[in-house]
Amino acid sequence: MIYVLKKIIILTLALSFFTSCQKQEKVKEIKPNIIYILADDLGYGELGVYGQEKIQTPNIDALAAKGMLFTQHYSGAPVCAPSRYMLLTGKHAGHAQIRGNDEWASRGDVWNFEKAVNDPNLEGQRPIKTSTVTLGEIMQQAGYKTAIVGKWGLGAPLTDGIPNKNGFDFFYGYNCQRQAHQLYPKHLWKNEEKVWLDNDIVTPGTPLDKDADILDLDSYNKYQQKDYAPALMQKEVLQFITENKDKPFFMYYASPLPHLPLQVPQEYVDKYVKLFDNEKPYTGRAYFPNRYPHAAYAGMITYLDDQVGEIVAKLKELGIYENTLIIFTSDNGPTYTGGVDAEFFNSARPFENKYGRTKGFIYEGGVRVPMIASWPGMIKVGTKTDHISAFWDVLPTFSDLVKEKSPDNIDGISFLPTLLENENQTEHEFLYWEFPSYQGQQAVRMGDWKGIRKNIFKGNMKIELYNLKDDLTESKDVAGQYPVIVSQIEEIMKREHIPAENDRFKIKQLGD
Repeated sequence: MIYVLKKIIILTLALSFFTSCQKQEKVKEIKPNIIYILADDLGYGELGVYGQEKIQTPNIDALAAKGMLFTQHYSGAPVCAPSRYMLLTGKHAGHAQIRGNDEWASRGDVWNFEKAVNDPNLEGQRPIKTSTVTLGEIMQQAGYKTAIVGKWGLGAPLTDGIPNKNGFDFFYGYNCQRQAHQLYPKHLWKNEEKVWLDNDIVTPGTPLDKDADILDLDSYNKYQQKDYAPALMQKEVLQFITENKDKPFFMYYASPLPHLPLQVPQEYVDKYVKLFDNEKPYTGRAYFPNRYPHAAYAGMITYLDDQVGEIVAKLKELGIYENTLIIFTSDNGPTYTGGVDAEFFNSARPFENKYGRTKGFIYEGGVRVPMIASWPGMIKVGTKTDHISAFWDVLPTFSDLVKEKSPDNIDGISFLPTLLENENQTEHEFLYWEFPSYQGQQAVRMGDWKGIRKNIFKGNMKIELYNLKDDLTESKDVAGQYPVIVSQIEEIMKREHIPAENDRFKIKQLGD
């Protein structure tokens, strides 16, 4: 009996090795299409497959059922722009040009929403340097047609920081992340052309009318208009896929959903109103008031889920589904303002949902994000991996996939072996973050250990230490019990930080 079991195990291992080799050979022969879908502020626990119980995400869950679910994937930063920079450059925050959100305020009144609508010189963020090698450029070198649809945030209009000058043949969406604070915007960009939409300018923060009945849905009509940006973006995505069905393409779909404001077509709100009885309206000044904030937020995620379903259906219709790698993830953890209720949805599950532990902070709830990879015939159906990975691994992974050399000065490691069930997966010695906002923060993930330094600008250089294997929610600081581990993490923090080029990102307590 023992002999038979040993033989079965040997045969199973041999078959697995043979299958992995077959996949490796197939990768050498083909150039798969790649669709990378980046949700905006979607929490680790906001998908059904990650334990969400109130929001319906059947299409994204189906991707996981037919592909691979990552349990330990991390964003590049706890907010928008730097996270996207890490994704496109393969660098972590200690080596990055962009380490936080920078609205480039030296240009003038950039936070005046209406002025920025009418003056592109006030729109957008500080541009990435022209010498930057981006993921888009690597894909172009490999013969891919490249596109970004959605939110850019890495270089203002009329500068060299726009997508079309940084590796993307096609761009449609928001150049500026401030303008993305309105999902019924007055304009979007198509390549270098400003496209005016059939919407009025309603500035974020616009309150309800003075005598409005807050329980009357009609009181909120001015926040719902005609041209819904996510719908227009989806049309461009499907069109791009259709036009490039006969050649390899890379689609970076940087959706603005479910980032605030709470805006989604009414039928998606109605879907949840009955499920969330007796909802209190959100009447605050952050972003826009909303009659049914819980229903609207859930509706935004379901709207995004429906779009994922439409993309899969289009790939199947065109006969290219089997030759397309789809990755779905999020740029950081869930937010805490503007009517979003992370506690109600348990959005960061299993991590804490409170302020200080989600978006903007480098605890697990702020940087651990869902990631799902689907590639029929290449990624085993219904698999799950605890491989520790981060946004800066995406560039070397895709470079590996399309047989292009990665730049030498990156921090990422290809996780293609994990996708193909190859045992030769290189593991990270550590992951490193720094964030020059919310009083300055640093973090290191080293095996099961997580070290965090916060309130640096207040002079705090103490490192908190957590063992994620025993304490996933980072509730028990054990730094006093493991001084050697703390010392190792402190050394990594010191070694991995190089002085920031931008004054906004400098942390003088670290020697900048």
